[in-house]
Amino acid sequence: MDVLINVFVALHIIGIASLLGGFLTQMKAMGAGTARFSPAMLHGALTMLITGIALVGLNQADDQTVNNLKVGIKLAILVVILGLVYVKRDEEKVDKGLFAAVGGLTMLNIFIATLWV
Repeated sequence: MDVLINVFVALHIIGIASLLGGFLTQMKAMGAGTARFSPAMLHGALTMLITGIALVGLNQADDQTVNNLKVGIKLAILVVILGLVYVKRDEEKVDKGLFAAVGGLTMLNIFIATLWV
């Protein structure tokens, strides 16, 4: 079971890398007001959602403790990110504040995942 959990952790990290990488590559465009949500950002957020749900289920099936409050907060943040990226995915330009909010929420999710014990 540990190998399967570690595979899903790796896929979860790939999802966050895709979401954050898509944001970081658009930083210069954000300054110019021409940033847009890339398909990589949407796919990264969806990957995070699917693998996160799988990780909770696998950890519970393996009788490991799951911090439901932490998972719930991370899920709520991810749903907001996913909603924003999904709704605005076809627009040529996204407002700077909205784009920065997605990046900030993504980093908040990373900090919650790594610093909340």
